Amino acid sequence: MSEKPSATLPGTVEKIIKSPFPSEPEKAQIAVEGADHLYKEIRIENALTDENGEKVQLKPGAEIKLTVEAEPEATTANTEKDPKESAA
Repeated sequence: MSEKPSATLPGTVEKIIKSPFPSEPEKAQIAVEGADHLYKEIRIENALTDENGEKVQLKPGAEIKLTVEAEPEATTANTEKDPKESAA
C-alpha cells in the first residue's frame, strides 16, 4: 500500500481562544510557517488525542507540525520546474 501525497509545514500555537459558549470548544490559533502572509494563521479545535488515546490540548507557544494529506486520485503531477534547480 502506498503512502498518500502529503506536505508538512512547521507552525507555532500563537494563542488559545476561549469559546463564549460552553457548548462550543476552545480554539488554538496556529501560525503556519511558509504560508502566504494573508493565510498564515489557522484556527482549529483545541482537542487532540495522544498515543494512549487520552485527550490533550495545545499550549500557547507550542511548536507543531501541520500535515496536509490527500488521496492519490485527488492529486495531479507537478509539471512546473523547481526554481532551486534552475539556479544551480
